[in-house]
Amino acid sequence: MRTLIVFNPTAGHAEQLEAELEAAAQVWREHGWLVELQPTNGPGDGQRLARQAVDCGYDLVVAAGGDGTINEVVNGLVGSQTMLATLPLGTMNVWARELGLPLQPRVAAQTMLGWSPRSIDVGRAGERYFLLMAGIGFDAAITANIRPAEKRRFGALAYVARGIEEVIRIRGTRANLFLDGRRIKARVLMIVIGNSQLYGGLVKITHRASIDDGLLDVCVIKGDNGLNAIGHLIAILRRRFSLNPDIAYYRAHEIEVITRPPLPVQVDGDPIGTTPMRFTVVPAALRALLPSELPDDLIQQPPPSARRWSQRLLAWLRRRRMEDEA
Repeated sequence: MRTLIVFNPTAGHAEQLEAELEAAAQVWREHGWLVELQPTNGPGDGQRLARQAVDCGYDLVVAAGGDGTINEVVNGLVGSQTMLATLPLGTMNVWARELGLPLQPRVAAQTMLGWSPRSIDVGRAGERYFLLMAGIGFDAAITANIRPAEKRRFGALAYVARGIEEVIRIRGTRANLFLDGRRIKARVLMIVIGNSQLYGGLVKITHRASIDDGLLDVCVIKGDNGLNAIGHLIAILRRRFSLNPDIAYYRAHEIEVITRPPLPVQVDGDPIGTTPMRFTVVPAALRALLPSELPDDLIQQPPPSARRWSQRLLAWLRRRRMEDEA
């Protein structure tokens, strides 16, 4: 399999892990894969390198870095037959955790030898595709204010520190949401639009989301101030937010969010602008390397090979029934 590893030399602790990247590549080479490594040099490089890999006929592009690196690679692969995989080197590694992938690159490479390709959905926020989720309001403000050096030095604690600062400043914002044309009005602290379930590597805010159901899941967190935000956060961490009347859950193909004043928007951990913004699902737009066993609610449809097997079994049972009746 012709494979390109696109790695972010500044993601997480990647400076100490380049030897492990080469070890991961060697695992695949020993199984006959043709593997090349290519570093990114700045914003947008991941998308550019992934698009070049598509044009050159690569079978697989492996995003080695954090979720931001994966997002760039996804934006270069959408609509192509070149597959996505990841080697986790970032701060949160949400996609790797969603798939149950080991967080050590060499072990992850060995694990993926048994995985198979399948088509999954992506979301689209304005002109930017996202694999995991889009955040509007509170979390996007944190993302916009955090510096790369803070992430490298402090990891997840950098988000906690910025989150405390933001809690002091946050106020509810008047919002109009249009979910497949249906209008919802609310005073919001944060909106999460999920293509997958895991948020921040910790909790499942869009806990009913599936990566192949042709829908986006929408969690609207309402409130007026930081005290409300803290209470909602506790409910989410305790997994009791479905009982909270200030947390509403919806599913839709298309979502438009209009707020006054405008709120920041982030996708897969990267800031991309402010509201108003339209979000849509793009069904089966991305080929990804996935494990054969995933939670039933994360994947709706059996993989093609399983469907063919079940179809053959049903055909055989029908033939046996006809023979018995004859």
